[in-house]
Amino acid sequence: MSDPRIDLVVEDRIARLTLRRPEKLNAVDDVMVDALFLACRAIERSDARVAILTGEGGKSFCAGGDIEAWSSLDAEAFSRRWLRDGHDAFDALARLTVPLIAVLNGHALGGGLELAACGDLRIAEAHVKIGQPEPGLGIIPGWSGTQRASRRFGAQLVRRMALFGEIYSADEALALGIVDQVVSTGEGAAAAGIAAARVLKRSPRATELTKMLINAADGEESERVVEVLAGAVAAASSDLTEGLAAYRQKRPARFGE
Repeated sequence: MSDPRIDLVVEDRIARLTLRRPEKLNAVDDVMVDALFLACRAIERSDARVAILTGEGGKSFCAGGDIEAWSSLDAEAFSRRWLRDGHDAFDALARLTVPLIAVLNGHALGGGLELAACGDLRIAEAHVKIGQPEPGLGIIPGWSGTQRASRRFGAQLVRRMALFGEIYSADEALALGIVDQVVSTGEGAAAAGIAAARVLKRSPRATELTKMLINAADGEESERVVEVLAGAVAAASSDLTEGLAAYRQKRPARFGE
């Protein structure tokens, strides 16, 4: 899959997803939101066992929502289309069945930090700045910057960033637990490759199930996880085999016989 704003390449069981608007600091607009959602679906249908997310260029991983894209929307369009569609895309990213490594190869501000929060592992290059400046523009962190970010980073850190405007360096973000690793500028992709290789050595099914359970414990997708796991158990049972056979043969099912 290739899109003007999103590039997805799946090779050697690794999905590499790149934001491609360096001239806009990889800011997200409505077209990019749709492309991100479709990219997640493409990853799920591929043979990828791990995914890496990064931004093109070295200045910005993602500058957040494109102000020009959302500032002209009326209140109804903003809430119904911009916020909801953004949530759909970011939720799909956070709920990928494969582990997601976010490589912050540039600043991650506002929606960029919300995007990074979707990752299971965050690797920051040394020059990166991280924060939530949205309230300074008169808007809230609307793509789960108060919800998922609070679960993954802690509510107090979100308060400090969103309410008090604190901006953190990569090393500060590491000490605070916002990122998991800091590497020299330009070395993020290599570090992500090493982490991805570790994932590929592990059981794919056990890794998928473990991620689902962690997400459920984290409040990410409890309802879906319960139904998916229960459905998998039912699908593997002899009851389903009998039920389908009875349906096709137009007879009553004989369960437990």
